[in-house]
Amino acid sequence: MQIDLKGKTALVTGSTEGIGYAIALQLARAGADVVVNGRSEEKTAKAAVRVKSEGVKGGVTAVAADLATAEGCSALVAKLPHVDILINNAGIFQPSDFFDTADEVWDRHWQVNVMSAVRLSRAYLPGMQAANWGRVIFIASESGFNIPVEMIHYGVSKTADIAVARGLAKRMAGTGVTVNSVLPGPTLSEGVEAMLADERQKTGKAIEEVAAEFVRKHRSSSIIQRAASVEEIANIVTYLASTLASATTGASMRVDGGLIDTL
Repeated sequence: MQIDLKGKTALVTGSTEGIGYAIALQLARAGADVVVNGRSEEKTAKAAVRVKSEGVKGGVTAVAADLATAEGCSALVAKLPHVDILINNAGIFQPSDFFDTADEVWDRHWQVNVMSAVRLSRAYLPGMQAANWGRVIFIASESGFNIPVEMIHYGVSKTADIAVARGLAKRMAGTGVTVNSVLPGPTLSEGVEAMLADERQKTGKAIEEVAAEFVRKHRSSSIIQRAASVEEIANIVTYLASTLASATTGASMRVDGGLIDTL
Protein backbone atom coordinates (compact mmCIF):
# COMPACT_ATOMS: atom_id res chain seq x y z
CA MET A 1 0.00 0.00 0.00
CA GLN A 2 1.48 3.30 -1.14
CA ILE A 3 0.30 6.60 0.34
CA ASP A 4 0.99 9.48 -2.01
CA LEU A 5 -0.02 12.97 -0.89
CA LYS A 6 1.90 14.94 -3.50
CA GLY A 7 0.02 18.07 -4.53
CA LYS A 8 -1.89 18.27 -1.22
CA THR A 9 -1.39 20.99 1.38
CA ALA A 10 -1.76 19.87 4.99
CA LEU A 11 -2.05 22.04 8.09
CA VAL A 12 -1.22 20.32 11.37
CA THR A 13 -2.09 22.50 14.34
CA GLY A 14 0.02 22.25 17.48
CA SER A 15 2.76 20.45 15.59
CA THR A 16 5.99 21.72 17.14
CA GLU A 17 6.33 18.55 19.21
CA GLY A 18 4.61 15.35 20.28
CA ILE A 19 1.81 13.75 18.26
CA GLY A 20 1.42 16.83 16.08
CA TYR A 21 5.08 16.84 15.07
CA ALA A 22 4.98 13.12 14.28
CA ILE A 23 1.91 13.66 12.08
CA ALA A 24 3.53 16.58 10.25
CA LEU A 25 6.62 14.48 9.60
CA GLN A 26 4.65 11.49 8.31
CA LEU A 27 2.51 13.63 5.99
CA ALA A 28 5.61 15.35 4.59
CA ARG A 29 7.25 11.96 4.05
CA ALA A 30 4.15 10.97 2.05
CA GLY A 31 4.67 14.00 -0.20
CA ALA A 32 2.26 16.57 1.25
CA ASP A 33 3.28 20.20 1.55
CA VAL A 34 3.01 20.56 5.31
CA VAL A 35 2.36 23.66 7.37
CA VAL A 36 3.73 23.38 10.91
CA ASN A 37 1.91 25.44 13.53
CA GLY A 38 2.61 26.52 17.09
CA ARG A 39 2.20 29.61 19.27
CA SER A 40 5.85 30.69 19.29
CA GLU A 41 7.45 32.02 16.10
CA GLU A 42 10.85 30.66 17.13
CA LYS A 43 9.68 27.22 18.19
CA THR A 44 7.46 26.83 15.13
CA ALA A 45 10.28 27.80 12.78
CA LYS A 46 12.66 25.35 14.48
CA ALA A 47 10.12 22.53 14.19
CA ALA A 48 9.72 23.20 10.45
CA VAL A 49 13.50 23.11 9.98
CA ARG A 50 13.60 19.83 11.91
CA VAL A 51 10.97 18.27 9.64
CA LYS A 52 12.86 19.43 6.54
CA SER A 53 16.07 17.90 7.89
CA GLU A 54 14.45 14.45 7.78
CA GLY A 55 14.71 14.41 3.97
CA VAL A 56 10.96 14.54 3.38
CA LYS A 57 9.31 14.59 -0.06
CA GLY A 58 6.96 17.51 0.54
CA GLY A 59 7.60 21.15 1.28
CA VAL A 60 7.51 22.44 4.84
CA THR A 61 6.56 25.91 6.06
CA ALA A 62 5.92 27.42 9.48
CA VAL A 63 2.93 29.55 10.47
CA ALA A 64 2.81 30.63 14.12
CA ALA A 65 -0.57 31.54 15.64
CA ASP A 66 -2.24 31.23 19.03
CA LEU A 67 -5.30 29.14 18.24
CA ALA A 68 -6.81 29.62 21.70
CA THR A 69 -8.43 32.80 20.38
CA ALA A 70 -10.70 33.66 17.47
CA GLU A 71 -8.18 36.32 16.46
CA GLY A 72 -5.38 33.78 16.32
CA CYS A 73 -7.42 31.43 14.15
CA SER A 74 -8.34 34.28 11.81
CA ALA A 75 -4.69 35.33 11.53
CA LEU A 76 -3.69 31.79 10.55
CA VAL A 77 -6.42 31.56 7.91
CA ALA A 78 -5.40 34.97 6.51
CA LYS A 79 -1.86 33.63 5.99
CA LEU A 80 -3.09 30.27 4.69
CA PRO A 81 -6.44 30.66 2.89
CA HIS A 82 -6.80 27.06 1.64
CA VAL A 83 -5.70 23.61 2.75
CA ASP A 84 -6.59 20.16 1.45
CA ILE A 85 -5.93 18.40 4.76
CA LEU A 86 -6.67 19.88 8.17
CA ILE A 87 -5.39 18.06 11.24
CA ASN A 88 -7.00 19.60 14.34
CA ASN A 89 -4.33 18.50 16.79
CA ALA A 90 -3.80 21.59 18.99
CA GLY A 91 -4.75 20.66 22.52
CA ILE A 92 -3.94 20.93 26.20
CA PHE A 93 -4.49 18.78 29.27
CA GLN A 94 -4.14 19.58 32.94
CA PRO A 95 -4.86 17.10 35.74
CA SER A 96 -7.06 18.83 38.30
CA ASP A 97 -9.75 17.58 40.66
CA PHE A 98 -13.25 18.65 39.65
CA PHE A 99 -13.78 20.65 42.84
CA ASP A 100 -10.49 22.51 42.38
CA THR A 101 -10.98 23.30 38.69
CA ALA A 102 -11.95 26.92 38.14
CA ASP A 103 -14.05 28.28 35.28
CA GLU A 104 -10.90 29.65 33.66
CA VAL A 105 -9.46 26.13 33.30
CA TRP A 106 -12.68 24.83 31.79
CA ASP A 107 -12.84 27.76 29.39
CA ARG A 108 -9.20 27.43 28.26
CA HIS A 109 -9.65 23.71 27.55
CA TRP A 110 -12.80 24.50 25.60
CA GLN A 111 -11.17 27.28 23.56
CA VAL A 112 -8.00 25.33 22.71
CA ASN A 113 -9.35 21.79 22.39
CA VAL A 114 -12.72 22.49 20.80
CA MET A 115 -13.17 26.00 19.45
CA SER A 116 -9.85 26.12 17.60
CA ALA A 117 -10.98 23.07 15.63
CA VAL A 118 -14.47 24.48 15.13
CA ARG A 119 -13.14 27.78 13.81
CA LEU A 120 -10.59 26.26 11.44
CA SER A 121 -13.03 23.64 10.15
CA ARG A 122 -15.57 26.39 9.48
CA ALA A 123 -12.91 28.34 7.57
CA TYR A 124 -11.47 25.53 5.46
CA LEU A 125 -14.34 23.14 4.74
CA PRO A 126 -16.07 25.35 2.14
CA GLY A 127 -12.91 25.37 0.02
CA MET A 128 -12.59 21.61 0.33
CA GLN A 129 -16.22 21.18 -0.68
CA ALA A 130 -15.71 23.42 -3.72
CA ALA A 131 -12.72 21.28 -4.74
CA ASN A 132 -14.74 18.10 -4.05
CA TRP A 133 -11.84 16.72 -2.00
CA GLY A 134 -10.62 17.25 1.50
CA ARG A 135 -9.73 15.66 4.79
CA VAL A 136 -10.45 16.97 8.28
CA ILE A 137 -9.16 14.93 11.21
CA PHE A 138 -9.75 15.77 14.87
CA ILE A 139 -7.16 14.37 17.28
CA ALA A 140 -9.48 13.53 20.14
CA SER A 141 -8.75 10.94 22.86
CA GLU A 142 -10.02 7.77 24.44
CA SER A 143 -10.75 10.15 27.34
CA GLY A 144 -13.72 11.31 25.29
CA PHE A 145 -15.35 7.98 26.12
CA ASN A 146 -13.54 7.10 29.35
CA ILE A 147 -13.81 10.44 31.14
CA PRO A 148 -10.75 10.57 33.43
CA VAL A 149 -11.69 11.36 37.01
CA GLU A 150 -8.51 13.39 37.47
CA MET A 151 -9.36 15.76 34.57
CA ILE A 152 -13.05 15.70 33.81
CA HIS A 153 -12.76 19.03 32.00
CA TYR A 154 -10.32 17.50 29.51
CA GLY A 155 -12.48 14.46 28.88
CA VAL A 156 -15.53 16.62 28.22
CA SER A 157 -13.61 18.68 25.65
CA LYS A 158 -12.56 15.51 23.83
CA THR A 159 -16.11 14.16 23.82
CA ALA A 160 -17.08 17.41 22.13
CA ASP A 161 -14.36 16.97 19.50
CA ILE A 162 -15.70 13.53 18.61
CA ALA A 163 -19.24 14.89 18.37
CA VAL A 164 -18.23 17.85 16.20
CA ALA A 165 -16.30 15.57 13.83
CA ARG A 166 -19.29 13.26 13.47
CA GLY A 167 -21.64 16.18 12.84
CA LEU A 168 -19.34 17.73 10.25
CA ALA A 169 -19.01 14.40 8.44
CA LYS A 170 -22.79 14.37 8.04
CA ARG A 171 -22.76 18.03 6.99
CA MET A 172 -20.31 17.11 4.20
CA ALA A 173 -22.42 14.16 3.03
CA GLY A 174 -22.21 13.42 -0.67
CA THR A 175 -18.99 15.38 -1.21
CA GLY A 176 -15.43 14.19 -1.59
CA VAL A 177 -14.65 15.52 1.89
CA THR A 178 -14.26 13.19 4.84
CA VAL A 179 -14.21 14.12 8.52
CA ASN A 180 -13.03 11.73 11.21
CA SER A 181 -11.67 11.73 14.73
CA VAL A 182 -8.72 9.74 16.04
CA LEU A 183 -8.70 8.50 19.64
CA PRO A 184 -5.19 7.99 21.02
CA GLY A 185 -4.75 6.33 24.37
CA PRO A 186 -1.85 7.22 26.67
CA THR A 187 0.94 8.26 24.30
CA LEU A 188 4.58 8.92 25.05
CA SER A 189 4.67 12.56 23.98
CA GLU A 190 6.61 15.43 25.53
CA GLY A 191 3.52 16.39 27.53
CA VAL A 192 3.17 12.95 29.06
CA GLU A 193 6.93 12.82 29.74
CA ALA A 194 6.62 16.10 31.65
CA MET A 195 3.67 14.72 33.63
CA LEU A 196 5.74 11.66 34.59
CA ALA A 197 9.02 13.51 35.17
CA ASP A 198 8.82 13.40 38.99
CA GLU A 199 8.17 9.64 39.02
CA ARG A 200 11.00 9.06 36.57
CA GLN A 201 13.42 11.07 38.71
CA LYS A 202 12.29 9.32 41.87
CA THR A 203 12.65 5.79 40.48
CA GLY A 204 15.49 6.25 38.00
CA LYS A 205 13.61 4.07 35.52
CA ALA A 206 13.46 4.61 31.77
CA ILE A 207 10.57 6.81 30.66
CA GLU A 208 9.03 3.91 28.69
CA GLU A 209 8.82 1.80 31.86
CA VAL A 210 7.45 4.66 33.94
CA ALA A 211 4.80 5.25 31.29
CA ALA A 212 3.95 1.54 31.17
CA GLU A 213 3.55 1.47 34.97
CA PHE A 214 1.23 4.50 34.74
CA VAL A 215 -0.88 2.72 32.14
CA ARG A 216 -1.08 -0.48 34.18
CA LYS A 217 -2.07 1.46 37.31
CA HIS A 218 -4.34 4.18 35.96
CA ARG A 219 -5.56 2.76 32.63
CA SER A 220 -5.76 -0.89 33.59
CA SER A 221 -8.14 -1.85 30.75
CA SER A 222 -5.33 -1.23 28.24
CA ILE A 223 -4.62 -4.38 26.27
CA ILE A 224 -1.13 -3.42 25.11
CA GLN A 225 -0.25 -2.45 28.72
CA ARG A 226 2.06 0.36 27.64
CA ALA A 227 1.97 3.86 26.22
CA ALA A 228 1.77 4.18 22.45
CA SER A 229 4.45 5.99 20.50
CA VAL A 230 3.66 9.21 18.66
CA GLU A 231 4.53 7.43 15.41
CA GLU A 232 1.80 4.86 16.03
CA ILE A 233 -0.75 7.67 16.19
CA ALA A 234 0.69 9.39 13.11
CA ASN A 235 0.41 6.21 11.05
CA ILE A 236 -3.38 6.03 11.20
CA VAL A 237 -3.73 9.78 10.71
CA THR A 238 -1.65 9.59 7.54
CA TYR A 239 -3.85 6.80 6.20
CA LEU A 240 -7.04 8.75 6.96
CA ALA A 241 -5.58 11.78 5.18
CA SER A 242 -5.01 9.80 2.01
CA THR A 243 -7.17 8.86 -0.96
CA LEU A 244 -7.13 5.28 0.31
CA ALA A 245 -9.51 6.20 3.15
CA SER A 246 -12.21 7.68 0.90
CA ALA A 247 -14.96 5.46 2.35
CA THR A 248 -14.11 6.24 5.98
CA THR A 249 -15.94 9.26 7.36
CA GLY A 250 -17.81 10.09 10.54
CA ALA A 251 -15.68 7.52 12.33
CA SER A 252 -13.91 7.70 15.67
CA MET A 253 -10.79 5.65 15.02
CA ARG A 254 -9.21 4.11 18.10
CA VAL A 255 -5.47 4.03 18.61
CA ASP A 256 -5.99 3.42 22.30
CA GLY A 257 -4.19 0.12 22.76
CA GLY A 258 -7.56 -1.56 23.40
CA LEU A 259 -8.24 0.62 26.42
CA ILE A 260 -11.91 1.36 25.61
CA ASP A 261 -13.62 -1.80 26.80
CA THR A 262 -16.42 -2.06 24.27
CA LEU A 263 -16.84 -4.05 21.07
